[in-house]
Amino acid sequence: IKTEKYKPKGGDWTDIVRRVIIGSHGESARFHLRYFEISPDGYSSFEKHRHEHVVICIKGKGKAKIGKKLYEMNFMDTLYISPDTPHQLRNPFKSPFGFLCIVNAKRDKPKLLTA
Repeated sequence: IKTEKYKPKGGDWTDIVRRVIIGSHGESARFHLRYFEISPDGYSSFEKHRHEHVVICIKGKGKAKIGKKLYEMNFMDTLYISPDTPHQLRNPFKSPFGFLCIVNAKRDKPKLLTA
Protein backbone atom coordinates (compact mmCIF):
# COMPACT_ATOMS: atom_id res chain seq x y z
CA ILE A 1 0.00 0.00 0.00
CA LYS A 2 1.45 3.30 -1.13
CA THR A 3 2.15 6.14 1.32
CA GLU A 4 0.76 9.43 0.01
CA LYS A 5 0.61 13.05 1.08
CA TYR A 6 -2.38 13.84 3.30
CA LYS A 7 -3.74 16.16 0.59
CA PRO A 8 -2.27 17.23 -2.75
CA LYS A 9 -1.64 20.80 -1.59
CA GLY A 10 -2.46 23.36 1.06
CA GLY A 11 -0.85 25.10 3.97
CA ASP A 12 -3.56 24.23 6.48
CA TRP A 13 -1.93 20.95 7.59
CA THR A 14 1.55 19.65 8.30
CA ASP A 15 3.48 16.42 8.91
CA ILE A 16 0.74 13.93 8.04
CA VAL A 17 0.63 11.06 5.52
CA ARG A 18 -2.08 8.61 4.47
CA ARG A 19 -2.42 5.12 3.08
CA VAL A 20 -5.63 3.99 1.37
CA ILE A 21 -6.24 0.43 2.56
CA ILE A 22 -9.67 -0.08 0.95
CA GLY A 23 -10.99 2.25 -1.72
CA SER A 24 -8.38 2.77 -4.41
CA HIS A 25 -7.71 -0.78 -5.54
CA GLY A 26 -10.91 -1.51 -7.49
CA GLU A 27 -13.04 -2.65 -4.53
CA SER A 28 -16.82 -2.34 -4.75
CA ALA A 29 -17.18 -1.47 -1.05
CA ARG A 30 -19.45 1.42 -0.08
CA PHE A 31 -16.81 2.66 2.34
CA HIS A 32 -13.13 3.55 2.24
CA LEU A 33 -10.64 2.62 4.94
CA ARG A 34 -7.59 4.84 5.26
CA TYR A 35 -4.65 4.94 7.65
CA PHE A 36 -3.24 8.34 8.61
CA GLU A 37 -0.09 9.02 10.57
CA ILE A 38 0.72 12.39 12.10
CA SER A 39 4.31 13.11 13.13
CA PRO A 40 5.05 14.96 16.38
CA ASP A 41 3.75 18.56 16.19
CA GLY A 42 1.77 17.75 13.02
CA TYR A 43 -1.94 18.28 12.42
CA SER A 44 -4.72 17.78 9.89
CA SER A 45 -6.73 20.60 8.37
CA PHE A 46 -9.57 22.08 10.44
CA GLU A 47 -12.61 21.22 8.32
CA LYS A 48 -16.19 20.01 8.06
CA HIS A 49 -18.14 18.10 5.42
CA ARG A 50 -21.54 16.47 4.91
CA HIS A 51 -20.29 12.89 5.27
CA GLU A 52 -19.78 11.13 8.59
CA HIS A 53 -16.68 9.22 9.55
CA VAL A 54 -15.11 7.10 12.26
CA VAL A 55 -11.57 7.50 13.61
CA ILE A 56 -9.81 4.68 15.53
CA CYS A 57 -6.42 5.30 17.18
CA ILE A 58 -4.03 2.38 16.57
CA LYS A 59 -0.61 3.92 17.21
CA GLY A 60 0.66 6.35 19.82
CA LYS A 61 -1.73 9.02 21.00
CA GLY A 62 -3.12 12.28 19.72
CA LYS A 63 -5.76 14.93 20.20
CA ALA A 64 -9.00 15.44 18.32
CA LYS A 65 -10.94 18.70 18.24
CA ILE A 66 -14.55 17.77 17.48
CA GLY A 67 -16.86 20.76 17.48
CA LYS A 68 -15.87 22.73 20.58
CA LYS A 69 -14.60 19.69 22.52
CA LEU A 70 -11.03 18.41 22.72
CA TYR A 71 -10.41 14.67 23.19
CA GLU A 72 -7.19 12.81 23.87
CA MET A 73 -7.02 9.60 21.84
CA ASN A 74 -5.10 6.54 22.97
CA PHE A 75 -4.82 3.02 21.53
CA MET A 76 -8.23 1.76 20.32
CA ASP A 77 -10.09 4.94 21.32
CA THR A 78 -12.79 5.53 18.73
CA LEU A 79 -14.58 8.71 17.65
CA TYR A 80 -17.67 9.12 15.52
CA ILE A 81 -17.67 12.45 13.68
CA SER A 82 -21.17 13.37 12.54
CA PRO A 83 -21.95 15.26 9.33
CA ASP A 84 -21.09 18.99 9.25
CA THR A 85 -19.13 18.82 12.52
CA PRO A 86 -15.90 20.86 12.53
CA HIS A 87 -12.91 18.66 13.36
CA GLN A 88 -9.13 18.48 13.40
CA LEU A 89 -6.61 15.86 14.54
CA ARG A 90 -3.30 16.90 16.12
CA ASN A 91 -0.18 15.31 17.54
CA PRO A 92 1.37 17.41 20.34
CA PHE A 93 3.26 14.35 21.59
CA LYS A 94 6.77 12.99 20.93
CA SER A 95 5.77 9.79 19.05
CA PRO A 96 3.78 9.30 15.82
CA PHE A 97 -0.04 9.27 16.11
CA GLY A 98 -1.61 6.70 13.76
CA PHE A 99 -5.31 6.16 13.18
CA LEU A 100 -7.74 4.42 10.88
CA CYS A 101 -10.43 6.54 9.25
CA ILE A 102 -13.58 5.00 7.77
CA VAL A 103 -15.63 7.15 5.36
CA ASN A 104 -18.34 6.70 2.73
CA ALA A 105 -16.97 5.82 -0.70
CA LYS A 106 -19.16 8.56 -2.22
CA ARG A 107 -18.57 11.75 -0.27
CA ASP A 108 -18.35 15.50 -0.59
CA LYS A 109 -15.18 17.56 -0.44
CA PRO A 110 -14.30 19.14 2.92
CA LYS A 111 -14.83 22.83 3.61
CA LEU A 112 -11.78 24.37 5.28
CA LEU A 113 -12.37 26.37 8.44
CA THR A 114 -10.28 28.79 10.47
CA ALA A 115 -9.35 27.71 13.98
